Amino acid sequence: MATISINHLSFSYPTEDGQKPLTLADVSATFPDGGFSLLTGPSGSGKSTLMKIMSGLYPKFGGVITHGEIQLNHTPISEIPETDRGQLIAMMFQNPNQQFAMDTVERELLFTLENQCVPPSEMMSRVDRALEYVEITALRHRQLNSLSGGEKQKVALAVIIAMKADTILLDEPFASVDPVARQLLLSKLAKLQHEEHKTIIISDHDLEDYDAYIDHLFVLNGTGNSLTLLNETDAQEKMAAFQRQDTSDQQLSLPTKVDQPVITAHDLSLTAGTSTLLKQPEINFFKHHITLLTGANGTGKSTLLMALSKLHQYDGTLLLNQKEIAKIRNNQLYRQVALVFQDADQQFLNVSVAEELALSLKNSQAAAYFKERLPGFLEKLQLDHLQDHVVYTLSGGQKKKLQILEMLIMATPVLLFDEPFTGLDFSSLQTIMAIMKQVAHDCHQTMLIVSHQLFGLDALVDYHVTLANNQLQYVEGLA
Repeated sequence: MATISINHLSFSYPTEDGQKPLTLADVSATFPDGGFSLLTGPSGSGKSTLMKIMSGLYPKFGGVITHGEIQLNHTPISEIPETDRGQLIAMMFQNPNQQFAMDTVERELLFTLENQCVPPSEMMSRVDRALEYVEITALRHRQLNSLSGGEKQKVALAVIIAMKADTILLDEPFASVDPVARQLLLSKLAKLQHEEHKTIIISDHDLEDYDAYIDHLFVLNGTGNSLTLLNETDAQEKMAAFQRQDTSDQQLSLPTKVDQPVITAHDLSLTAGTSTLLKQPEINFFKHHITLLTGANGTGKSTLLMALSKLHQYDGTLLLNQKEIAKIRNNQLYRQVALVFQDADQQFLNVSVAEELALSLKNSQAAAYFKERLPGFLEKLQLDHLQDHVVYTLSGGQKKKLQILEMLIMATPVLLFDEPFTGLDFSSLQTIMAIMKQVAHDCHQTMLIVSHQLFGLDALVDYHVTLANNQLQYVEGLA
């Protein structure tokens, strides 16, 4: 059991010229002992930063506290020895890849327990219980780098559960999980709170499904200088805007005979380890259309995008403009197809935002178009004031907006998106979808988008393909 108190906290990421712009400015709040609290706010407001300060990771590994402090049970977190802190607070990162140190799921959990100095005789029972609790026992011996984004988030949660910390911090924990898994994991966390009296604090943009579970809703404003606990009426009003949307009546067209295939598959087979993900007799994706691809975690959606990008082997025939993808030279293929990775950090090649944008413009197939429109796009995405910032200091939402923009600038005829909307607040989501639609139209692009986020996509996509039971199938609705 633990109470976290934030007392007039100000925090900065100092710049190279010695300036100390504040990410958080004089914020105060108390996260109650044994409560289930939700922290929300716009992209870039400082939510992830605040979570890392609460966990004790900052300022040790980044930034400086310029004023105030955070206390755990009336003791400043900075004064709690690291060996003790791990027993008291555990944090799940927004990007699980930044947490993993080992190669397999089981070894990752064992490594965590070794660092906690858990007696060897207790380790396996803790691992068993954590995997069973999150319902991922089947992933126990899988390579972490072979898992889908949603599966990795489940593993990261299992690690947190195995640690048995009193306070659990989770930063965007459901960004890549499907809706069914999201509700399952939320119920598991609520069970931990009620049965084991854990203090749980979640940071999230998407407030869907939380109304049945949380005790407290905190809002951090866009400038990071106000952290407010909403009263019950205001909290319910804010949550009501995020009721799970019924997409069953949102109809889309099926492809027509006049549509031109740009990607064609015949007897396509995709595997991961010993598992068969896809056995597809035939399917086409069509030129100058935006197609949505959905399916449960681990069914092979990301693997299909990687196969289309020549990053994963396949059996059968997979054609791009009637040419076998496996036989196209890399430099020719990547002038035609680009993949927007699920993890934005994997896409960046330079240090600053300006350098990233300059590189994309240099290699763009529509440089004149984007040079004219780039200032407007940056302003709409609220990235215009961040061009001298190091990309890795951006928030998760800011990274995602930058990543999508720079890949749009490349203007490849075919653009593949793997969960492009994770970490985006509602306003950013609406803006980025509008820009994607505009660019696809103006640059005559074909887009294939993997997404668990469905709200509003009927205005963006033309077609919808589902992946279930190892088969791809066009459907007429978003449900």
